[in-house]
Amino acid sequence: QVHLVESGGGLVQSGGSLRLSCAASGDFRSINAMSWYRQGLGKQRELVAAATTSGTTNYADSVKGRFTISRDNAKNTAYLQMNSLKPEDTAVYYCNADVFNWDYLRREYWGQGTQVTVSS
Repeated sequence: QVHLVESGGGLVQSGGSLRLSCAASGDFRSINAMSWYRQGLGKQRELVAAATTSGTTNYADSVKGRFTISRDNAKNTAYLQMNSLKPEDTAVYYCNADVFNWDYLRREYWGQGTQVTVSS
């Protein structure tokens, strides 16, 4: 199995910053893309940011200019730098990895999530 472990969540006041990390481990050929999703209480899970191995990124409109996704390919790790946090950002943040197995078949894996709470 491929395991994704998120860390860096916590409680922060409005306007503050947090940096999330997601480390992937296990047996696989490579990771094509890594993404961050979030799910607020009573809401559906939504894409926050995504990054390919080559460095192409995209963001949800709600976080553009505030969040930055980055990757360390050598460490199979993705990061999400979150600045100017708002109460609306409160959610469980999940890491997602689009993984190639040894036969180049693709499969998605999810971390268990890390809680981010922004107080007003």
